[in-house]
Amino acid sequence: MEEPSPLARAMNAYKLFSIPMKTVLVPIDLSTTTDSVCEAAATLATGLGAKLILLHIVQPPVITSDYGIAIENIEEIVAVSEKTATEQLARLQAKHQNANLAAEIVQLTGAPVPLIIEEAKKRAADYIVMGSHGHTAFYDLLVGTTTHGVLKKAPCPVLVVPKTKQAK
Repeated sequence: MEEPSPLARAMNAYKLFSIPMKTVLVPIDLSTTTDSVCEAAATLATGLGAKLILLHIVQPPVITSDYGIAIENIEEIVAVSEKTATEQLARLQAKHQNANLAAEIVQLTGAPVPLIIEEAKKRAADYIVMGSHGHTAFYDLLVGTTTHGVLKKAPCPVLVVPKTKQAK
């Protein structure tokens, strides 16, 4: 068997050691659990040498009756939510970049579970880090938990961060 050339050996060594940067997708709802979820994700990203994708999804209000909010008001509510979220996401991004982590923010509007799964696939996420609770138990009973939906359909491992005592 013929010995590989020095160039071929160098290329093989390069392929062996040039591991692409990993991606940690962090869906956040900007609730009281957001900081602990981001801390856990940052710890994982630091250990892996990964970048963070901070994902927030503005969920339009659910109208349950014919006497619900007018459509113009829904658009206004979503616009205000998006503006507030943009400011909070920028703060979180700056915090992680100051800690020498690559952090990107993504903000979408729609149903959380399919958008999280779509973003995980689009970004080839290696991990998803998310909180175990965001809404009230009553909301979860009616709509179902986002975390549960993501766990069932995720294309990669999901790390679930439990609600901390101070975030309750």
